[in-house]
Amino acid sequence: MIRVLFVCHGNICRSPMAEFVLKDIVNKTGKADEFYIESCATSTEEIGNDIHRGTKEVLHRHNIPFSKRAARQITKSDYEKFDYIIGMDEYNIKNLNRMSGEDKDGKIYKLLDFTASPRDVADPWYTGDFDKTYTDIFNGCTAFINKILIK
Repeated sequence: MIRVLFVCHGNICRSPMAEFVLKDIVNKTGKADEFYIESCATSTEEIGNDIHRGTKEVLHRHNIPFSKRAARQITKSDYEKFDYIIGMDEYNIKNLNRMSGEDKDGKIYKLLDFTASPRDVADPWYTGDFDKTYTDIFNGCTAFINKILIK
């Protein structure tokens, strides 16, 4: 089982979007039984809150199933539990390294580093552009799964 944890600041926009996009991709490839996928936050700001309505809208438009969920903060035990811990931007990566003790096992990645255009996934909480965020996340998840399946 490949265990993947997506992480963003609040766990209501980017990381749950990535969680449900990757679940949809592995389901469509017939590999869903080989993956365990979750998402969480580095902060406590949105703990308990459901997915942002902008994320729900873009997932709905792309026919990607999602479920009601509550934002949660990453824990120290998550580092041991997951094989891949994937942040959305450099700020997330810095926080993840601090929280994990500098990624001694090489599990922490930035999502778009799997693509030919490595950069941060912009936070739609600030940009309001959930469609651009979706495009980045879809491209990142597709590149990630291709790397995993080819491995």
